[in-house]
Amino acid sequence: MKKYIKTVISIAAVFAIVTLSAFILKKAYNNYLYSTYPIKYEDCINKASEKYNVPKALIYSVIKTESGFDPEAESNAGAVGLMQITNDTFIWLQTFYKDENNYTFEDLTDPDINIDYGVHILSILSDMYEDEATVLCAYNAGVGNVDNWLGSDEYSDDGKTLKKVPYPETDNYRKTVMQSESAYNKIYFETKNN
Repeated sequence: MKKYIKTVISIAAVFAIVTLSAFILKKAYNNYLYSTYPIKYEDCINKASEKYNVPKALIYSVIKTESGFDPEAESNAGAVGLMQITNDTFIWLQTFYKDENNYTFEDLTDPDINIDYGVHILSILSDMYEDEATVLCAYNAGVGNVDNWLGSDEYSDDGKTLKKVPYPETDNYRKTVMQSESAYNKIYFETKNN
């Protein structure tokens, strides 16, 4: 009988250790996911997402890829802020705002302004192109380049989607944002089935 009790206690102890280990590993993995795919500037992003009808996961992914959530980020090309907007793009986008504001390019380090402008750009590009990958290529490489690629049989079969992206940086950018968007959707935005 004592041997049976010892066996039962040993099995219970192993089960408890395995269960505790699984719990710790799951918690560590979740912490890793939340730190790798953070939710920051949530109020600004929610507001811009609703205003321009752009998915939150896409916005988070663009910000993560563009600036790593650093509102003071500045690229070698002179793009600034969370969504990395250039002065030329800022000037072009100002035409959509008419007399609504008196912002300057320097104001793009303000997260509210930068996110509003960046999401507005994504919205405009989404109206221009029906394919999200093409939208992301235009966000990164510019509308002129993407329109040229869509007009080339080498890069597009249908003039609407890109089968090949000639700029490796833009191709990597598109892939990175889309992978990140998938992760954001899985972690935060997809409804879990019980």
